[in-house]
Amino acid sequence: MNAELIAVGTEMLLGQITNTNGAFLAKQLSDLGIDSLNQQVVGDNSARLDAAIALAESRADLIFVLGGLGPTPDDLSKQTLAKHLGVELVTDEPAMAKLKAFATQQHHQMTANNLLQAMYPAGATVLPNAVGLAVGAMLDVQGRAYVLLPGPPREFEPMVLNALVPALLKRLGHGEVLVSRVLRFFGIGESQLVTELDDLIAQQTNPTLATYIKPYEVTLRLTAKAGSEAAAEALLDPLEREVQKRLGQYFYGYGDNNSLAAEVVAALGRTHTVVTAAESLTAGALQAALADVPGVSDWFKGGFVTYSNQTKAAFLHLDQKQIDAAGAVSEQTAKAMAEGALKQAGADVALSLTGVAGPGPNQGVEAGTVWIGLAASGQPTSASVHHFPGNRAAVRGRAVKAALFILLRFLQGREKHV
Repeated sequence: MNAELIAVGTEMLLGQITNTNGAFLAKQLSDLGIDSLNQQVVGDNSARLDAAIALAESRADLIFVLGGLGPTPDDLSKQTLAKHLGVELVTDEPAMAKLKAFATQQHHQMTANNLLQAMYPAGATVLPNAVGLAVGAMLDVQGRAYVLLPGPPREFEPMVLNALVPALLKRLGHGEVLVSRVLRFFGIGESQLVTELDDLIAQQTNPTLATYIKPYEVTLRLTAKAGSEAAAEALLDPLEREVQKRLGQYFYGYGDNNSLAAEVVAALGRTHTVVTAAESLTAGALQAALADVPGVSDWFKGGFVTYSNQTKAAFLHLDQKQIDAAGAVSEQTAKAMAEGALKQAGADVALSLTGVAGPGPNQGVEAGTVWIGLAASGQPTSASVHHFPGNRAAVRGRAVKAALFILLRFLQGREKHV
């Protein structure tokens, strides 16, 4: 069985985005023993997509159309495929209910183009979208399978792993299940992680390992095939133990859609710890990351954005002369900020961030230099220096995740003594 992938989107042809979906799907197909012999990229044009489908039919058993399932006028994939195959579009009721619930929550009326997201070619099997609103579909016509998948990677990857791969396994008649376990790491780059696991990757058969880059962190997917879910989990357990033995210091959680902030909030709840923060270079981004997690209001009551030395002193009740003397980006200032925030907010633990995001040095301190402080009731205040690469956004993003990781390790230490 061989496959052809057709990625749809003018933005790829213009070089505005990279077709990462094609590489991701090709890897999954390869793991299943399905050859991906050709890939095409076409713009948002129905006639050209129709021609691409016809070309793929001349040489492939499985035809995948990636993207173009959304509600905008340039999202034409499902309409084009349905017309090409001579079938109607029909509505998936669970997806329609999800659309209606979303519209109610957003207080807006659905238009006809919104409704298209819940539609699929008649006779197809629906591939549910656990993250977004546009359903995927798999349709068999005269011995050939056609698959529609969404374009956004955050929707595409879960649909491939959780809906498409099981459907393909069933189609192939393997009588097996495929179970994946996603491990998330912070503080280690992909190249170093791969180096640490080099022998495991070289020897992999079943289970397998694959790395994926996320913003300022790395995920590792362990996948096993077996006759049952329990048997697959049993294959994964010893592999994970070996991975944790080597990389446990960087590990923070499981799952495709997990985050450092979510892990922190869960740990705050388990330890009944109230947190606050004082931020300089990140300007509230750390607090915003925490606030994105449902339930955080029980453990985060507020914090401080103190961009200048004057606001550091005024908001946190610090001695500005001492801050000026030590420098805004220093161990002393990071500690003082954390202690001041802890006292003023009446929290159990406080984080502080101060540094130089760039693009150039500031007051003799190199861009990318960040001090992160942590103060907690009943223990000495600590501060650590970090040197993050990248532009302003990258330095700030890495600083937020580093602070969250430091806080998570502190809370995990607390759990051991609860």
